[in-house]
Amino acid sequence: MSLDTKLISKLRELTGAGIADCKSALEESESDIEKAIEALRKKGALKAAKKSDRETKEGVIAVGKADKKVAVVGLACETDFVARNQDFIEAVQDFSQKLLDMDLEEFKNWVQDEIKNELVVKIGENIQLAEAEVIEGEVLGSYLHSNNKIASVVSLSAGSPGLAVDLAMQVAAMSPKYIKPEDIPTEEIEKEKEIYREQLRSEGKPEEIWEKIIPGKLNKYYQEVCLLSQPFIKDDKMTVQDFIKQAGEQIQVVAFFRCQI
Repeated sequence: MSLDTKLISKLRELTGAGIADCKSALEESESDIEKAIEALRKKGALKAAKKSDRETKEGVIAVGKADKKVAVVGLACETDFVARNQDFIEAVQDFSQKLLDMDLEEFKNWVQDEIKNELVVKIGENIQLAEAEVIEGEVLGSYLHSNNKIASVVSLSAGSPGLAVDLAMQVAAMSPKYIKPEDIPTEEIEKEKEIYREQLRSEGKPEEIWEKIIPGKLNKYYQEVCLLSQPFIKDDKMTVQDFIKQAGEQIQVVAFFRCQI
């Protein structure tokens, strides 16, 4: 059958699919564009299934903001070329805004269908939801690195959004695991102590002085994994805790989140 070239162009514009796929879908649907889109989606789903075992090392993160709520969404793809594709970038941004208005689990179910039926049809790579998180709080600050591959959010009990943004930058740069030393599980502390004892034994240090040395090693460990104990990135002569105290004694870090693609 003879196909209207304008119809083929319209279908390509709507789906981003190739000319041959569009022609085939329109022939199957007898030029019914809605049925053709459905056929392409089904074909896209099959492509996605075939590509689902391919590595997704690239991607983009987007941050959506609303009053007392921040949503972070990351999509992973196979190539940097796709990560720089405007359709892909806009899709991640749209998803982060959508998450602001949805329950997290509901969003995860919804977005999987969107990825499979829309993005894979358009872009033709294995695309996966890498991150989806919502942080709520009285004072929020977020940071998205210039490469759109690292994002962080900090929630404070009080203070200014500017303070929260500075702390979000700290989280992005230094990757803390906990807010303060008291948050570290006891078993993790004991494991660290055992490692230090083995180190001291191998160094030939007398056993009677081990317990005097270990607290100093633990303090260095806290500086690595605890946000409040870390040297502040904008002035390493003070800790993050000291920096926060300058803004107000009662300000507490309630939660933080960091992700990277």
